[in-house]
This record gives sequence, C-alpha cells and structure tokens, in this order.
Amino acid sequence: MARARTHATTLRALAALLAYPDEEQREALPEVAQALDAERRLDARRRSELLALVDELARGDLLDTQAHYVELFDRGRATSLNLFEHVHGDGGQRGPAMLELMQRYQRVGLQLRSAELPDHLPVVLEYLSCCEPAEAPRLLGECAHVLRALGEALAQRGSRYAAVPAALLALAGQPALAVALTPAPLPEDPDRDWEERPAFEPPASRPPGVSVHRVKQAAQ
Repeated sequence: MARARTHATTLRALAALLAYPDEEQREALPEVAQALDAERRLDARRRSELLALVDELARGDLLDTQAHYVELFDRGRATSLNLFEHVHGDGGQRGPAMLELMQRYQRVGLQLRSAELPDHLPVVLEYLSCCEPAEAPRLLGECAHVLRALGEALAQRGSRYAAVPAALLALAGQPALAVALTPAPLPEDPDRDWEERPAFEPPASRPPGVSVHRVKQAAQ
C-alpha cells in the first residue's frame, strides 16, 4: 500500500511541475518538492535537478515564468508536451491513438476536462498514477523514445524542465538523456529550505491538465 501511495504521489508531483505555472501551482511547490525529495527510486542527481526546477518556478516572476512556459512548450513540436505530436504530427493516425488513450482512461475512471488533450504529458502521468505500480515502468518504456527526444530538446535549450523527462526515464529503467542538463546556477537563497516546510493544503480547484491537490491525497 505504501509503495502504491509513493508511486502515485511521485507521478502526480511530476505532472504538477509540467502544469502551466499559476498561483495554485506556486503554493503547492513545497509539497511537490517534499514528495520528490522522498522518492528513493531516483538518485541524488535526479532529485537535485527536480528540486532546482521547483526552486526556479518558486523564485521567478510569475508573468515571466508563464511567458517562458508558453514560449517553450507551445511554439514548436520538439518541446511539445503533447506526446503524439512527436510521433504522428498532425497526421490521421493521431485520432485513433487518442481514442485508444481515452479508452484506457475510462477503464480507470479518469475523466478529462474539455480543455485537456489525452496525450498531454501531465494527463498521461495522472493516468499512470491510477495504474498498478508495476504498470508505470512498462507504459513509460513504451514512450521512452518520445520522453528522451523531449528531454534532450529541453536540455539543449538549457531548460530545467528537462529534469522531468529525465526522471521519468529513470523510473522506467531506461538509459539517461544523451544531452547533459547545464542551466545557469540559481542565486543563493539561505532562507529557502524545502525539507523543513510544512505540507501545504492546496485550494479545492486545480488548473487544467494537473491535479496538484491530489499529490497530498496520494500520500495519505
């Protein structure tokens, strides 16, 4: 049971990091950091990269962070979070693949909001969090080539978001990214300590594509 809670919490925390940045995400970041720092299936380097992304999202000006997110994920196929864009583009095969994903979601009772696409990576991660822990590595392995391409494209741009696909590859037992993540260092902030912050109870609502409030639910 504890393994299943950890599995679900980790996947939902990773999904939360890929959500469009807003105040709800920012308020939930200490809890997200706590969940990821406790994930011992990830080595110290992977956890450190994820916590650096959390720190970057927490410190940045929110409007600048939102503009960066749109520029990074909505302006080209190489860094799109819609997985089938990497495989099918806008071709006719994308529709049947979407339908198959929707059927998988329905079998575990996952209901999408109208603005959510089935192949959006945060949605896929939320689905995986509803599956048995042993299923996630297999299903992540099926899209490992897409995760690797996405992660390497992000790393080439110096984006700390590359830490998320890198972590997913590690959880799936897949080889690491071929491109090293070398973003500029964050400025020192001695007052910030994720491990000592209390767990945050996020608001009842959530942004499209991610369940930040379910990170806490999975840990209970």
